[in-house]
Amino acid sequence: MTGLICNSSPVGALGADATDGAITRLIWGQSGTLTDGPLFEQLQAEMTAYFDGSLTEFTVPLAPRANAFQSDFYGALCAIPYSETRTYGDLARLLRVSAQAIGQACGANPIAILIPCHRVLGASGLGGYSGEGGVEAKVALLRLEGAAGLLI
Repeated sequence: MTGLICNSSPVGALGADATDGAITRLIWGQSGTLTDGPLFEQLQAEMTAYFDGSLTEFTVPLAPRANAFQSDFYGALCAIPYSETRTYGDLARLLRVSAQAIGQACGANPIAILIPCHRVLGASGLGGYSGEGGVEAKVALLRLEGAAGLLI
C-alpha cells in the first residue's frame, strides 16, 4: 500500500494526514493524505528510527487541532522523556484539571505515538490507549522504549 509511513511496526501499519507542512493525524492500518515529499520522508525516517530504537524524540512538525487546554496538554505529553511515564494524576496536577480531563484528552489525541500518550498510566494500572490495538499497543510501545518494567 503506497503512502504508508511504516508497513510494519510493533503496532502495525501506519499512515498520516498533514496540512501546511505539519502532521495532523496518525492513522493505523492505512495511508492518509501524506503520501510523498519531504515531510513524508522525514516522518518515515523518524518513525523507522523510533521503531528500531535509535530515535528518542521526534522533530517532525505537528499541528493537531487543539484548544488552549489541549495545546498545553500536548506540550506536557511531549515533555515526558522517552522511556519514562507519568500518571493521569501527575498531569492533572501540572495542568490544574481533573484526572478524568487528562484521560479524555489522551483518548482524543490524534497523533498518538508522536504525541506520546502511551507514556501516561493510571495510578494503579495501564489506563487506556487511543491508538488502534488499545492497551496491547500501549504495552508494545512502552516495551519498545524500555519502560515495560513499570508494568510489572
